[in-house]
Amino acid sequence: MKAKVAEYKPLLWMLVIPVLNICYGILNHGGSNVNSMMTDLDAQIPFVPAFIIPYLLWYPFMITMLITFCIKNRSVYYRTLLTLCLGLIISYITFYVYQTSIVRPEVTDQGLLNWLVQLIYRTDGPYNCFPSIHVLSSYLMLKGMADCRNWPLLSLVLVRITSWSIILSTLFVKQHVILDIVGGIILAEMLYYAVRKWMTSQVKSNSASEWSESNGL
Repeated sequence: MKAKVAEYKPLLWMLVIPVLNICYGILNHGGSNVNSMMTDLDAQIPFVPAFIIPYLLWYPFMITMLITFCIKNRSVYYRTLLTLCLGLIISYITFYVYQTSIVRPEVTDQGLLNWLVQLIYRTDGPYNCFPSIHVLSSYLMLKGMADCRNWPLLSLVLVRITSWSIILSTLFVKQHVILDIVGGIILAEMLYYAVRKWMTSQVKSNSASEWSESNGL
């Protein structure tokens, strides 16, 4: 029993995420200098209430994926989680120095989907847009999955569909604009590459130290 508890103890590091998310609420407001990154193309994207479903699936999806990484490949778990935490920190710094906002539609229609959209609008202010954290984290799940081998084909398809549905949902429920999406993906790519290089160098360094010690050097 103790061995099983110890095996899943690394999952506790996921608690860093809600701790960091405290900063999101603190920064989620307007101020004297709020910027807009909306383009003419963004104005052409329709509001589609149905996309609130994948938008809301984001948090359980992210948690499920991190747990799966922890079970399948501990190295990928740490790499993805560390990248995500660094991405959150950089995002919050960006929100502080360059706060952006989005103009959201007035939702007056009835129905469950519209009610869910209204709920999100009431609980999440139209700020903290660039880069998109939904996009950053969902894209990182794709990166982590690519580094985990032996995924069943159905799982690969489901994860990819879910990830990209979440990313697209940020546009269709008018929570983000295109540049927010681009920023989230670029940040994820850069950080994941940097963390992978750093972790690889750490493994090589530790291996070299162990070899030196075993040979009395």
